[in-house]
Amino acid sequence: MKKLGKWLYLILFVGYFAVFYIMQNASIYGLIYPFAIGMMFALVWAEQKVWLVCPAFILSAIAFECSFESVIIAIVACVMVALPYYVHVMVKRRIKKWELGIYCLLAQTASIAFQAVAGVHPAVIVVGALVCVLFMYSSIHIFEPILIRGFAYKLTSLEIICGGIILVVLSNGFAGVDIYGFSVLKVFVAFLLLTITYTTKASNACMVAGILGLGSMLGNNNPVFIAPFVLWALGISCFKTKQRILPFLAIIVVDLILGFVCGIYYSYGILEIAPVLVGSGIFLFLPSKFYNAIATLLAFNGDRLASKNFLNRSRESLERQISSLSQVFCEMDLVFRKLIKKNLSVDEVKEMLFDEIKNDVCKNCPEKGHCHRTFASDTKATMEELISISMERGKITVLDIPSYLSSRCNKVNGLISHINTLTSQYKNYSSLVSNIDNSKLLVSDQLNGFSQILKNLANETKANMSFDTARENKIVDELAMNNILCTDAVVYEKDNHTYMTSLIVRDEDVDRPKIPQVVGRICGCKMSVIENYPSTRAGLVCLNLSTAPKYDCVFGLSSCNKAGSSISGDCHSVIRLDNNRFLFALCDGMGSGEKASQKSETTISLIENFYKAGFDNEIILSSVNRLLNLERDDVFSTIDVCVVDLKNGIADFVKMGSPPSVVRGEDNINMIGGSSLPVGVLQEAKASTKKIVLTEKDMIILCSDGISDSFASDNEFKDFILTIKTANPQEFADKILERALAGNNGYAVDDMTCMVIKIFQT
Repeated sequence: MKKLGKWLYLILFVGYFAVFYIMQNASIYGLIYPFAIGMMFALVWAEQKVWLVCPAFILSAIAFECSFESVIIAIVACVMVALPYYVHVMVKRRIKKWELGIYCLLAQTASIAFQAVAGVHPAVIVVGALVCVLFMYSSIHIFEPILIRGFAYKLTSLEIICGGIILVVLSNGFAGVDIYGFSVLKVFVAFLLLTITYTTKASNACMVAGILGLGSMLGNNNPVFIAPFVLWALGISCFKTKQRILPFLAIIVVDLILGFVCGIYYSYGILEIAPVLVGSGIFLFLPSKFYNAIATLLAFNGDRLASKNFLNRSRESLERQISSLSQVFCEMDLVFRKLIKKNLSVDEVKEMLFDEIKNDVCKNCPEKGHCHRTFASDTKATMEELISISMERGKITVLDIPSYLSSRCNKVNGLISHINTLTSQYKNYSSLVSNIDNSKLLVSDQLNGFSQILKNLANETKANMSFDTARENKIVDELAMNNILCTDAVVYEKDNHTYMTSLIVRDEDVDRPKIPQVVGRICGCKMSVIENYPSTRAGLVCLNLSTAPKYDCVFGLSSCNKAGSSISGDCHSVIRLDNNRFLFALCDGMGSGEKASQKSETTISLIENFYKAGFDNEIILSSVNRLLNLERDDVFSTIDVCVVDLKNGIADFVKMGSPPSVVRGEDNINMIGGSSLPVGVLQEAKASTKKIVLTEKDMIILCSDGISDSFASDNEFKDFILTIKTANPQEFADKILERALAGNNGYAVDDMTCMVIKIFQT
């Protein structure tokens, strides 16, 4: 491994030397040579090893021009790279880009001094220094995605432009490198045009060919290579296939035609065709893995229509499966409802028990015929009355037997015992059947709820996602302008009013406030971050944004326990159901202390989880009621729920046995009452529901009966709320609790809880 490391460093050193030597040859009309220093600074910024870069730069300067001035210029430049770099490493602070620009200017002091002594025009000196800094920044923009991010993500538009600038300078420098008539420039151009054509759109090769021809012209003030390069690109483009042999042959044939038939070159022989053969041969024999990486890097922000269409087709398939699953749950719901066995009516029960008593008690009685024939109607009415009394009170006694029956019946004690036994057995049986039916209804409700959730999910999945490629590209570019690296962006419309955006950004950029600002400006609406999670690539995070809702809310809570009780029977919940909805819930366990607290906590926990799962109000309250009814512990809870939709400002109130809620506007007040029993009292209890349209600055007040009962009437409660002037929901809740305690001389006769929610526009 150590030997491999040494060879790797040697290869890197040779590579740096080659790049610097080419940059030393690059100039603007042979007057300004500003590119090598800028390239060195850019490589150091891109986390390349300083102890390799600096020696390679000095050696390239000597190889280009072995003179005292050249060595001094190189040494000063390297000192101004290495010294700030190691100082910043010692203080553990990364060099900022504007600081790097200053260091780059200082690195040119020796070059500027020698140019001034040589009598170079000051304007030329200033232009050269500025071009050096600008080229450094251009190189940084292309080295960041290649050397730091790697080849896994496409380039942005700005990075592609910077890459074009580097190509101009590279072709400029290659034009100055001539080995005994062998053109290194043609080797580079032939390989690059073949690679560009093979990995991207064929039309891109013509643009790159023009750029490379422009660079060679700036170097030697001669446009001789522009036409051949463009014609090479056209020839290659005509034979763009997956087989690399065809473009390889095409460029050679085109160059032979240009040289021998058209006579476009000054002279044409083996030295002129050899560079094309070498560059094409390198293209032909490099592995496919290399070109796959280049294709990803040079995606040129394409539409990625194939992947997007595949996503929509997958959504359609998923919608069909979810719809089928929804139908399955719906059918199961119907089956369970058919299994429910309802209890007999009161008259049917009396008839059944009367027959049972007649057969068991009166079977062998000698007076049977007399009682059940002569006085049949009176006997039956009397028996049914005794059965009713036994079912209501739990038993009958001898005092309940009418005198006319006890005077002629010699089996009164047996009759009393038998009626009490039968009614007790029937009540137990009835309770068992009721619980079984209740459980079946509970399961049935859940199946129906699952069916509705899946149906809603299917409807949401059914619509094709409408992607916006133009906005995606603009977001990536503008974030790059703000020094925020975004490797990919997806923008689509969830519905007519909601944009969804998914970005891949660096860890350190996740909390940048500029991200939602830029995305919102491009999408034409206010955007907010809804979630972030690690991507599949280390150091990068997936950031999801959505159109921000019209409203937002804050809340305040004030409470106290019943005097003498260490545990409150009141329990509250505040959760965000999704990006647009908030759930506020208040449960009051009947009584106070540990039992009431446990009941209210159980109730609130069930409500939270049902709402988070996506069930609707009716199924949630019905299911919670049935579940708590099964406990039969005579400890009940009131429920006060308010679900606020921040997107459209609508509040849904759901109440079971709770005191009235209040919506306080700027100059009006609205009370939302409920008449239903607490949860768990009856199996078939219905919740009271109401929908209210909210406006900005509205206050919603939810309170337990410990608060409401401290006021003489609802009107007194309303009048007091209108007197509160504070806009702070916490202060609002505190004032209500203070007034409730004052109404009881500072004594909490019950658990007291008050929740105040304020709505405001974002």
